[in-house]
Amino acid sequence: MAKNNRGKRLYKLPSRGRGICPLCGKTRIKLLYPYRTAANELLQVCKNCRQK
Repeated sequence: MAKNNRGKRLYKLPSRGRGICPLCGKTRIKLLYPYRTAANELLQVCKNCRQK
């Protein structure tokens, strides 16, 4: 069976969900995971930084 809707959510995001990770500084990486800082603000981070 084909998976026609795979990644459809990414096309609706600006730059298709890519940017610079605020924690590690990697560029052109997918920022899909929410991360709450000590100041209680919500950031979008990369897959590698989601556990930090």
